[in-house]
Amino acid sequence: MLALFQHSSQPLPMSRVLRLALLSLSVLAVVLVALIYALTWHPAAREAAPLACLAEAPQLQPGQALKVMTWNLQYLAGKRYVFYYDLPDGKGPDERPTPEDLAYSLDEAVRVIREEQPDIVNLQELHEGTRATDYQDQLALLQERLADLYPCASQAFYWKASFVPHPRILGSVGMKLATLSRFRIESAERLQLPLADNDPVSRQFDKKRALLVSYLPIRGGGRLAAINTHLDALADDQETLKRQVAMTRGLLDQLHSEGMPWVLGGDFSQLPPGQYERLAPAQRSRYAPESELKALWSRYPMIPSVEEAGGAQQAQWFTHFPNDPRVNGPDRTLDYLFHSPSLTRIEARVRQRDTLRISDHLPLTARFFLPPAH
Repeated sequence: MLALFQHSSQPLPMSRVLRLALLSLSVLAVVLVALIYALTWHPAAREAAPLACLAEAPQLQPGQALKVMTWNLQYLAGKRYVFYYDLPDGKGPDERPTPEDLAYSLDEAVRVIREEQPDIVNLQELHEGTRATDYQDQLALLQERLADLYPCASQAFYWKASFVPHPRILGSVGMKLATLSRFRIESAERLQLPLADNDPVSRQFDKKRALLVSYLPIRGGGRLAAINTHLDALADDQETLKRQVAMTRGLLDQLHSEGMPWVLGGDFSQLPPGQYERLAPAQRSRYAPESELKALWSRYPMIPSVEEAGGAQQAQWFTHFPNDPRVNGPDRTLDYLFHSPSLTRIEARVRQRDTLRISDHLPLTARFFLPPAH
């Protein structure tokens, strides 16, 4: 018995200790990978987008006038905050809006949309299931208030996770694109844009930018593609932004070659020519001196045009009012509408006078004529 006790009390060989340690680390790594995968979201490169459309929604008519709005609603947070990401050093004091501000911004967004009555509304930065906005479904809240105007809506997430371990988040996130339409949407799809470069773990929690493409049938044949997006602002990663723009350009070229009219609207996070130089040095860090959007405006009509956004009246085309306290009003253009050459622009404007407290972006609207019947 003593001999047995002496034998069992001998230390384990070092090789066995090392094997056990490696096995434990391997099991821990597998558990960690499984946990990260379970917490995060893994969309397909191309997939059908959720779509709700009442059967009695009218169809577009050839040659009709069409009014389109694009608006980044900044998850209905309002303008009384400097969020941590609003400053270049990431040290803004605020992490979430109050329920009162969320309610105010919802009321105001509904008021503006009702007054403008666009036929198609492209919205960005709507939250669903986000801890910082009390798990609201903001698209559903808007639809409840606008159901009589917009019988159809499509949507696509571009940020979604059950838990993000960032010290200023520490909870769930859900951010989406949404397109509201007075006219019938036949189908919709989400197209994954190229992802930003990052380490393999952080990349799982990153935003996954996308194109939301909604197809609206036109009476007598054909369809209109209404495209919604929100691109990355990556001054230090121009390659990713270049690939996102190139993929967007590829879609537009495909639609153009098929003879399908289209309109693209969203927050492109890029300055037009002539605005980078007029920004204070502290405000330039998110942008490159040369905009990657040239790949789009060099081929397709842009609203505002390069001349409008960079000319003497450029202030009327500013769509962004940063939350940075050093900026005291709208001072740059980041939101645009592009359209196929077959659409004829009638008029366009940025609504600035009564929208400054709703979001850090302002709504851009334009009216077009659709192509006439052949």
